[in-house]
Amino acid sequence: MAKTLIGTVSSDKANKTIIVDIHAHKTHPIYKKAYSVTKKFMAHDEKNEAQVGDKVSIVETRPLSARKRFILQAVIEKAAISADKTVSAITEPEAKKLPATKAKVVLQEEEK
Repeated sequence: MAKTLIGTVSSDKANKTIIVDIHAHKTHPIYKKAYSVTKKFMAHDEKNEAQVGDKVSIVETRPLSARKRFILQAVIEKAAISADKTVSAITEPEAKKLPATKAKVVLQEEEK
């Protein structure tokens, strides 16, 4: 039976590929101290539907590439704030409050 893992997408930069972080809490067998372990898995995302921060379910499959052994089964929960929806616009009065060099750079970016 194929393994099913649940984790968070940490990267979606590659085409049709996501990197999923799986977090686990373990206890040291001798010292009894609790610690956390993070493992990364590459998974195939055919429709490019998962984004950074999404909680996803991945399932084990045949080897798809040198490091890809999982495929995306489902997006369980969408991220609260998407990584590509950042607000970078700044108004003229706000630019005047910045140091002169930063204000020029910000205003030049707006003009482009």
